[in-house]
Amino acid sequence: MSAITLKVNGQTHQVDIDPATPLLYALSDDLGLRGPKFGCGLGQCGACTVIVRGEAIRSCVTPVASVAGVEITTLEGIGTPEKPHPLQQAFIDLQAAQCGYCMSGVILSAKALLDKNPKAQKPEIERVLQGIICRCFTNARIVQAIDKVAR
Repeated sequence: MSAITLKVNGQTHQVDIDPATPLLYALSDDLGLRGPKFGCGLGQCGACTVIVRGEAIRSCVTPVASVAGVEITTLEGIGTPEKPHPLQQAFIDLQAAQCGYCMSGVILSAKALLDKNPKAQKPEIERVLQGIICRCFTNARIVQAIDKVAR
């Protein structure tokens, strides 16, 4: 066990954890965050997505020690129920989500894309979403919501 400093959603936290522990477990078990979800545990489905260094990454395969001291953004860190992020608002407006299990992957992957390319076109949006596995995907509405924010 080691004391590791995590910067999550603008707040600094100290966790006593094995440095090889996946970041997802520190976020969910130690910090009580529910945005990133356990999906496959292999970094393939995207339910555990967070943003680190401007990139959407899979927290289930990221050792917590590799992101010590680096700003980590989870779904909880981009908006509030009172003031949702524009992506969250577009998803609400277009009813783009069903069960919501994969929303961390979808919204944070889209945010990372739009932060780099605010005018991303549909092919870029669709390419980013290819890495998100979801059963109830409302794909057309999801792409529409992201495209609405890009415009």
